[in-house]
Amino acid sequence: MAPPRLFRSLVVLSLIAAPLTVATSTAEATPLQSGGVVNFGCATTGKFHCLGKAIRSPKGNGPLLVSTPVGYGPAEIQAAYNLGGLHANGRTVAIVDAQDAPTAEADLAKFRSARGLSPCTTANGCFKKVNQNGAASPLPAPDYGWAMEISLDLDAVSATCPDCHILLVEANSPDTDPLMTAVDTAAATPGVVAISNSYGGNEDSTILAADAHLNHPGIAVTASSGDSGYGVSWPASSPYVTAVGGTTLNKAAGTTRGWSETAWKGSGSGCSTLEAKPSWQHDTGCAKRTVADVSAVADPATGLGVYDTYNSCGSSSWCDFLLSLGLAQGADGWVQVGGTSLSSPVIASVYALAGNSVTSGSYPYAHTSGLYDVTSGSNGSCGGTYLCTAGAGYDGPTGLGTPHGTSGF
Repeated sequence: MAPPRLFRSLVVLSLIAAPLTVATSTAEATPLQSGGVVNFGCATTGKFHCLGKAIRSPKGNGPLLVSTPVGYGPAEIQAAYNLGGLHANGRTVAIVDAQDAPTAEADLAKFRSARGLSPCTTANGCFKKVNQNGAASPLPAPDYGWAMEISLDLDAVSATCPDCHILLVEANSPDTDPLMTAVDTAAATPGVVAISNSYGGNEDSTILAADAHLNHPGIAVTASSGDSGYGVSWPASSPYVTAVGGTTLNKAAGTTRGWSETAWKGSGSGCSTLEAKPSWQHDTGCAKRTVADVSAVADPATGLGVYDTYNSCGSSSWCDFLLSLGLAQGADGWVQVGGTSLSSPVIASVYALAGNSVTSGSYPYAHTSGLYDVTSGSNGSCGGTYLCTAGAGYDGPTGLGTPHGTSGF
């Protein structure tokens, strides 16, 4: 007699929900995933949204989760940008995000262990998590999407600059005042040389007054240019930040560099309608501030593999199934991610490796020989001009280019 229909259905579901495994070794390159993309699902109750994206599961509208490392890791990021063997000598990269990630330190430990990096913990002084006022408690309310963003940011710093110290400053909400308070707290913390902001929102009349919170001479403040293609968001449009666009990064065997980059189609770029053009920016297509300044890998298809376990359903195979369908929130394992949420902390980490005292985003403009020029790709329609089309020299989607070592930063 055939099994009952309900039994057959449960068997099928259990097979679908079985955890995925990917055979790999931390000593070898890990596989790149492919497929559609899904936004992180950060809480959007405030003015700003996070700018991270993950490879989508073929089962549904959630992230593609696996139990072993995927995507690019420290070896690839450092090789692509000529950063191998460099050290930050105790300098600190600050990450500013909204909401709390309760598993941030534990997830960071898993990422670093799996990727062969030394521990970066509260106990050894490498990692610190504080609220927007710089205190260890009370922390903001947690959020599953922002927790994934935080995992991306912490892992991106670790991959780019393994010996950088990391300060995570969590704002109470994704609004201007809390986030700018968090930026000021980061800037006032001894040892911080770079501050990464992987979020953005529309320009409006409030941003000009808020710019003062991004003006910290001597400290590099980076901001993601956006993930929706041609168009400008703030704080990337502030003249006090390094606006970071995005690229698609592929291995290129047989070339001198060994890698190739094109403008990522999701990278934000264009002309600010409000922010004045800084004195160090000389392109002629925008009367006001032009985005971006520089760029780094952002395409989720060539993205970083990060580890995140903060979710709404636990750690079972059934939970993983619900997450993959988009019926639960968060993640439970390794996820391949991108967006200019990735490129911003990468560039902040390069600034930390360089160790220079910088003013706003001016330094790369005076040191263009320290950048790989990205000359192809587009992020939208702008009449074919440099504002949305990569070409020789400066362009909107990729700015002046991507790091070739640290001399451009």
